[in-house]
Amino acid sequence: MADAYSILYIVLIGLAAGVLASLVVPTGLDLLGAIVVGIIGAAIGFYLFPALGARVTGDPTVASIITATVGAILLLVVLRLVRR
Repeated sequence: MADAYSILYIVLIGLAAGVLASLVVPTGLDLLGAIVVGIIGAAIGFYLFPALGARVTGDPTVASIITATVGAILLLVVLRLVRR
């Protein structure tokens, strides 16, 4: 089971990724929406990067934010296409 620090880390990475993704793909997300998009985007990014043979090296926190942001951007683009 994840401890409180792990959950806080996941939420903060999700928040950062969601906010960055919403700057790239404007959606008007509120704080909770940004966190949810960021966390789902992180799952997408952490699945897709190894499947595509891509890696982000360097500081693990920065790498996590980059990977989660790319996944969140993909999620927002797909959601925007589905809504049309």
